Amino acid sequence: MTASADHEVVDRRRIELVEPGITPAPMHYDSATLDVAATAALVEQVCASIRRATSNAFDELETALPEPIASISLRTWPADFPTDIAVLRRAPYESRADAVMYRQILAELAEARGWTVHRYDAKATLAAAVSRLGDRADEVLQGPRARLGPPWTKDHRVALAATITAD
Repeated sequence: MTASADHEVVDRRRIELVEPGITPAPMHYDSATLDVAATAALVEQVCASIRRATSNAFDELETALPEPIASISLRTWPADFPTDIAVLRRAPYESRADAVMYRQILAELAEARGWTVHRYDAKATLAAAVSRLGDRADEVLQGPRARLGPPWTKDHRVALAATITAD
C-alpha cells in the first residue's frame, strides 16, 4: 500500500516477494527435515530469490507511481535477532525467522534505493495514528474502503497508520 504525503492511498497491490517455485518459508517449514548446512544453503537460495523478486516489484512500483518513493514502513523486529542458522532453527526464533528475514531484506533493498526505512510496532501504530490525526482519523483510516472498495482490512489500516506515524 502506498500513500501520499497527505495520507491518501495512491496504490494498493499485492507483490510477491519470492519467485515461483521457491519455498517462501525455509526456516519454518523446511528446516525440520534438513541439517544445519542444508538449511543454510536453502536460506541463501531463498534470500537471493527474495532480492530478485522484490527488486523487480519495487521497479514496477516506482514506474507506476506519479511521485518518487521517499520511504517504506516495515513492522519492527528485535535489533538483536540472531542470524546463526542453528539458533534460528530453535524456538522461539524458528517461528519468526522467515518474517524477520523478509523485513531485513526489504529494508536493505529500500535503503539501497535511497528510501528511508521506518520501523513500527504493529500493536501501537493504529492508536498513534488516530492520536496524530484527531478528528480526521476515521476519514483517513476508513475512507479508502469506500473509495477503493474491498478488501480494506485491519492490515491495510495498520499499513496506512504506519505511514502516518513515520512523518
